[in-house]
Amino acid sequence: MFDLDKWNEIYFALKKNKLRTFFTAFGVFWGIFMLVVMMGAGAGLYNGVTRDMGDMATNSMFMWTQTTTMPYKGFPRGRRYMFRNSDTEALKDNIPEIKYIAARLQGWGGEGSNNVIRGDRIGGFSIQGDYPDYNKIEPVNIIEGRFINDIDIGNQRKVAVIGIRVKDEMFNADEDPIGEYLQIRGVYFKVVGLFKSKKRDQQADRDNQQIILPFTTLQRVYNYGDVVGWYAITSQDDVPVSVVEEKAKTLMKKRHGIHPDDDRAIGSFNLQTEFKKMTNLFTGIDGLIWIVGIGTLFAGVIGVSNIMLIVVKERTKEIGIQRALGASPRNIISQIITESVFLTTFAGYFGLVVGVGLLELLNYIMVSTGAEGDMFANPTIDFHKAMTALVILVVSGAFAGWIPAKRAISIKPIDALRDEV
Repeated sequence: MFDLDKWNEIYFALKKNKLRTFFTAFGVFWGIFMLVVMMGAGAGLYNGVTRDMGDMATNSMFMWTQTTTMPYKGFPRGRRYMFRNSDTEALKDNIPEIKYIAARLQGWGGEGSNNVIRGDRIGGFSIQGDYPDYNKIEPVNIIEGRFINDIDIGNQRKVAVIGIRVKDEMFNADEDPIGEYLQIRGVYFKVVGLFKSKKRDQQADRDNQQIILPFTTLQRVYNYGDVVGWYAITSQDDVPVSVVEEKAKTLMKKRHGIHPDDDRAIGSFNLQTEFKKMTNLFTGIDGLIWIVGIGTLFAGVIGVSNIMLIVVKERTKEIGIQRALGASPRNIISQIITESVFLTTFAGYFGLVVGVGLLELLNYIMVSTGAEGDMFANPTIDFHKAMTALVILVVSGAFAGWIPAKRAISIKPIDALRDEV
């Protein structure tokens, strides 16, 4: 493998036919280059679609009340009902597959109505009552201070965690909001935390305009009684959230006198199901990319094999002399396969480097110019996939050289020496 004479012979053989060597190598270069670019584009599409979710738990579901559509136990259809605090405890006690459960209650929205006052500043923001576990289901970045905790819930503290947009509108740029007070619908709340959404664009803007209060405080201070707006629930890691969804709906129907077949009385959204659909779609896209990319790569490899057959034909007499002087079939095979592997690996590695460089350049331009969109972001290639492509190259190079090598050793030395080509 490290025989200097052998490498010199390979060098002079490739140098002798520069144009042929270039076009042969270009086929392999183009195959791996296209594979890398397509994989990067697929990753960029996946990142663009999924990043709007932030770090939201994908094994989560959300459940809320709707109008009943079937009469049951003396209740007419079209009945409205509400979840209660006792439902929260019932869900915890009866469904062991639940990992996190967070009851949520929405206060007064800020669309067109001013509900927050601080000094001479007035603003309209979305008010949410939350439990600490909600930040494990749909987490946000805590920039300063903290999130709602269990002591806030137990003592019904008048504290608030505000979004970055609330801070921008209700405080001066150089002012620290932590420890300050906001008057929300006539009641003063102490700011204990400042957060920024992990999502992007419109969803991030919506989240960053929220003010989060302890769930129990919102219920008590503003006379919501024991009403629960809706639930965010995640399943245990080894349990599909659809199992929890089905059990939770069955339990709530039984507790609120709803017909077991009334599937429209309880609304829900299963994020795991939707995320799985999206993941399956991108798995299919990724598979298609590999099929097309490897097909293009093999086209280049076949070109290498054909060229090596021509090389063997041109060097028939030379091979005959080597055989006559005692060169073993193994030496002949090793020389031809090494030449093929060298050509494919060099050209393929160059294509890999150029492809990765192009993706990094594209990513840099998109980030620096703010051109990242909702559907495309961070078009990079996974390191393991790059190494897999490189291994495929080496194996392909060996394959490309095997057939010409077998052709070379099949020629008898005496016939090779008589060859006139």
